[in-house]
Amino acid sequence: MMRLMRTHRLLIACCILTLLAACGRSHVTRTSGTHPRNTGERPVRVSQPKYGATAVVKRGQTVYRIATENGITALDLALWNDIPPPYTIHPGQRLRLYPDDQRGVASKPAAPSSKPTVPKPAPIVIPTTSNIAWRWPADGSVIETFASGDPTRQGIDIAGKGGQPVRAAADGVVVYSGSGLVGYGELVIVKHNDQWLSAYGHNRARQVNEGQVVKAGQQIAEMGRSGASRDMLHFEIRYNGKPVDPQQYLPRR
Repeated sequence: MMRLMRTHRLLIACCILTLLAACGRSHVTRTSGTHPRNTGERPVRVSQPKYGATAVVKRGQTVYRIATENGITALDLALWNDIPPPYTIHPGQRLRLYPDDQRGVASKPAAPSSKPTVPKPAPIVIPTTSNIAWRWPADGSVIETFASGDPTRQGIDIAGKGGQPVRAAADGVVVYSGSGLVGYGELVIVKHNDQWLSAYGHNRARQVNEGQVVKAGQQIAEMGRSGASRDMLHFEIRYNGKPVDPQQYLPRR
């Protein structure tokens, strides 16, 4: 009987040690409800905006599903419609399938006799400089560069080793920390002001929560290969939701 009791206590102790060890290694791994579940759909890697078109949310639909059905990345759809984390949408909600390129431009009503026309988007003027003191988010060589007009290269890829620090490129607030946007793996998005944000994808682990204030150079994640074929950081800078060349704003190495 005593031997049985000692065995039982030993098992309980082992369980407690296992739980404590797991807690000691834990990181933020909260996921978004936009992740697909056995849908058989592949993530969209290139957004094809449909200017003038919208989609009305139906019961059971998610940001990911609507984006995929319309040839748009989930991240772009969320940014174009200012959908805040955790990217919850509701039946009857109307989502724009194109970026708000005409921000601040008043549209003229069409004459009663004229046919409805799709407004031509006004181009977003990207500033060549920024008042943000950008810094490199990780050590390593750039293995994929940004290409203007190529939607498959909306940022840069920085090679490195799994577990090495990924740092905030500037002061800001974490507006997304999750893995619900397929194609980016473990992703962190930091908003720096009303115009600028930065995204950090393919991480091994995230170390910040949504709503957390971060400082430039602060570690926000560990480099990894979630959603990628090798250890690297996919880094984007966006101005009013539009991707820009990060190397144009980062300091020269």
